[in-house]
Amino acid sequence: MRRVFGSVRARATLAAALVVAVALVAAGVAVLLSLRSNLLGQAGTQAERTARSVATDLAMGKRYDELSLDGDEEPVQVVDSTGTLVAASEDLTKISGTDTDAVKPQPSASPSAGGEESDDDADDHHSALEPGEIDDRTTFTNGSATIDGQSADYRFAAVRVEVDGKGELTVHAGAPLSAEQGAVRTAQTVMLIGFPLLLGVVAGVTWLVTRRALHPVEGIRSEMAAITASADLARRVPVPDTHDEVARLARTTNETLAALESSVERQRRFVADASHELRSPIASLRTQLEVGAAHRELLDLEGAVEDTARLQRLAADLLLLARLDAGERPGGARFDLGALAREETARRRSATLDAEAVEVAGSQGQLGRLLANLLDNAERHARSAVTVSVRRDGDAAVLAVADDGDGVPEGDRERVFERFVRLDDARSRDDGGAGLGLAIARDVAVRHGGTLTVRDAPAGGALFELRLPLAPATR
Repeated sequence: MRRVFGSVRARATLAAALVVAVALVAAGVAVLLSLRSNLLGQAGTQAERTARSVATDLAMGKRYDELSLDGDEEPVQVVDSTGTLVAASEDLTKISGTDTDAVKPQPSASPSAGGEESDDDADDHHSALEPGEIDDRTTFTNGSATIDGQSADYRFAAVRVEVDGKGELTVHAGAPLSAEQGAVRTAQTVMLIGFPLLLGVVAGVTWLVTRRALHPVEGIRSEMAAITASADLARRVPVPDTHDEVARLARTTNETLAALESSVERQRRFVADASHELRSPIASLRTQLEVGAAHRELLDLEGAVEDTARLQRLAADLLLLARLDAGERPGGARFDLGALAREETARRRSATLDAEAVEVAGSQGQLGRLLANLLDNAERHARSAVTVSVRRDGDAAVLAVADDGDGVPEGDRERVFERFVRLDDARSRDDGGAGLGLAIARDVAVRHGGTLTVRDAPAGGALFELRLPLAPATR
């Protein structure tokens, strides 16, 4: 049961059924109330018409025995001001809901029109009607009556009339509510039968539509489960031929898988290349130490120190790359990029500097490492000169390092920033490095919200340009 109602399809079906059920109940109640009100109004109109017809006859002077009160389904009572029943339908045997439950007329005890009334009676009848006048107001009540042995519910209308010589009389006339009750029962029966059927149709249609809509999602889920089980990141989830959220989810999932595959492949290549790069200096250092242990006079101390330094630099590069990959934040320290360039180029005999004061924010150590890597690369490829410049360009700080070497071919200008890539593979590893310097420089630039690109220098050779956002203005 938990599994069934734990599915999106089941929850959607249940929610749709509940919403429709609430709407149907509300609509049904409104329809029944409206139907009952309309039918009650019709019955009241019919009862009022009968009551006023009798009141008119009384106002015209007809005697009680001359009134037409023999309707089969319309009970009528005429009551005087003292509450005495003075006229009633002939076959009326029982009644409720009017001023009196009497069904047999009695002699009237009301004063004549010419009689005198006490002061109290005058106060009680301050709104008394004129002789022959019928009150415009009608009072409605619900009750029941038995006529000719048939009992039913009625809508009663009460109308007052002033009759000369008889005083004030009240005519009660009823109209049957059987039509209203029958219509309401019929409507209730239709609703009790139709509403469950309609709910079943809504639930079934929702179940089928949701199943069809979620079928691609199940395909995505099953394919992701297969990818997880096989660890084959080259596989992709099926993309439905639609333009809805499910299709966008599938495309985004495939983009994520592609990025994950690229990241894993990059990590594998990084580990393999790092192992390869570490193997050479370690093997060389071990050989030198083994030879020195056997023949101390043949120990190459300078070579051992050089291999150790190379290992140290490579380990430092790998550690920095690992920290960058882990998303290490560069910090928000403010410093002068021009001053950093002056400090770094002062250690290089072949580098010339043209720098202005430009303030940036970030890690001074990482940006110093970036500049050192660019200068190392430029010195390896320059014929005679390396130039460094720092300037402000709009809302960016620009650091450029140029050499007068052979430059970087246009097709390789992005590849040079990949890890362990060396375009000068013909040279020895000792001269060319491990191929991590430019990769580290690009990663540091990106972490600082900047860019690092390469193009042809004006005087020939390569020009590496770093663009960083300026430090935000202090308040």
